[in-house]
Amino acid sequence: MSESDRPPPFVHRNLPRLLLEAREAVMQHTRPSLREHGLSDQQWRVLRVLGEHAADPAGVETGRVAREALLLGPSLTGVLTRMERDGLITRNRCPLDARRTVVRATPAGLTLVRTLSQTIEAHYQWMESQLGKERLAQLYALLDDVISLEAPEGVSADETEE
Repeated sequence: MSESDRPPPFVHRNLPRLLLEAREAVMQHTRPSLREHGLSDQQWRVLRVLGEHAADPAGVETGRVAREALLLGPSLTGVLTRMERDGLITRNRCPLDARRTVVRATPAGLTLVRTLSQTIEAHYQWMESQLGKERLAQLYALLDDVISLEAPEGVSADETEE
């Protein structure tokens, strides 16, 4: 291969790969607890979203669940079907717009959120003790900045949050 046939060298490290590796490193601590309770990563993300909005009596519209749980619509449909079968969520038509569906965690789903959140928060406390409070806060701030930088115009980092 001649010099002119070679692609130019990369100057920067592979950020998407590093972010995926960091995610996997964090999930190595979380995943065993999820599996112990029969949950996939996607089901946990949905439950966490529903747990964060549990005080909303109207439930959470499926489009919002998809955005906040970072799931595509077709994937969300399958995840919600399994979660409904397992008694973790309920789905109903939106009373204001019958074309929309709202989702709520059941009491069993909320119990699971409370149980798993203790394990996950303990891991975050451990991370904070290893990195230091300031460095962990800097990591969160940098990730928020990257998300905002790369988000489509008009979408805030809060709207793209887990």
